[in-house]
Amino acid sequence: MDILVIGAGVVGLAIARALALRGHSVIVAEKTGGIGNGVSSRNSEVIHAGMYYPTESLRARHCVTGRRMLYEFCESHGVPHKKCGKLIVATNDLEQAKIEGIYEQGLANSVEGLSFLSGEEARALEPNLFCTGAVLSRETGIVDSHALMLALQGDLEDAGGMIGFHAPVERIARNGSGWNVHVGGAEPSEIAVDAVVNAAGLGAQVIARSTEGYAYERVPPLVLAKGNYFGCLGKPAFSRLIYPAPVDGGLGTHVTLDLAGRMRFGPDVEWVEAEVYEVEPSRAESFYAFIRRYWPGLPDGALMPDYSGIRPKLSGPGEKAADFMIDGPTEHGLAGLVHLFGIESPGLTSCLSIAEDVVERLGA
Repeated sequence: MDILVIGAGVVGLAIARALALRGHSVIVAEKTGGIGNGVSSRNSEVIHAGMYYPTESLRARHCVTGRRMLYEFCESHGVPHKKCGKLIVATNDLEQAKIEGIYEQGLANSVEGLSFLSGEEARALEPNLFCTGAVLSRETGIVDSHALMLALQGDLEDAGGMIGFHAPVERIARNGSGWNVHVGGAEPSEIAVDAVVNAAGLGAQVIARSTEGYAYERVPPLVLAKGNYFGCLGKPAFSRLIYPAPVDGGLGTHVTLDLAGRMRFGPDVEWVEAEVYEVEPSRAESFYAFIRRYWPGLPDGALMPDYSGIRPKLSGPGEKAADFMIDGPTEHGLAGLVHLFGIESPGLTSCLSIAEDVVERLGA
């Protein structure tokens, strides 16, 4: 088949790669001038183990399977990564009940390498930590997300696929059994293909509404949740990732490490109406208060604004967290069309598994 994938983020690249490796002719249309310029380059770069999500949900299935696939891919392709592990910590009785639930959910999701620790056992691993109890996840890790995307791009191009940059998709129309895709930009064009995959992240809803014959009511609302990150001066206080009990809209302001060993905090959850990426320095005050619940020794003046990202959520404040939405021909009745909505965390971890799912839905 001739297939167009919209979006050269980590999920779009993984899908395009999987299709190209099966012998299909694949083009990726990317509206910016490079790969991973959206959600994919503005996250924690964490490889999630899969214990947070409801059993049998797409997020649970793709996170657990995708994580196993991702470690194998990183090993085979020389992508820098580290299985550093993480602690999900409680600082009071309410949070203790939350992390006990996470531990049980992890077991239900067949997540390997989980242990429940007392506060004393957790502090033996991380002496700077304060907590009353913790869940140790040995399978959690970190990855160089840009190196991962370059490796996916390399496989795609080796298999004959290509990426068109500065190629914003404006409209998708039926063409017999296939599709005509209208691409804008400096050199507008029209591409005839057998199948289209919409992996446009924050732009997925706009493209879905511009697809001829796709029911408007199937397009879910897009809810923007901004996550701000702060860097931390000084040498790292922890050797593992430290996560508090989850909060509404996210997993809490946590400690992440990059592969150079630098420590940063985030993301928080800031519900916004538009894509704005500046980090407001005054938000540091709430970061200090939150972080000192599990790291009382955080020095004054140690935090500095770093970067932010926008989660393409399908649920808003106070609502139950929505699952990934992968809408294929079986669901909407249009052959050769898959729209992906709400691919936020753990989208990076899940990318290779999501790719296999899309291949299956296309019958490719």
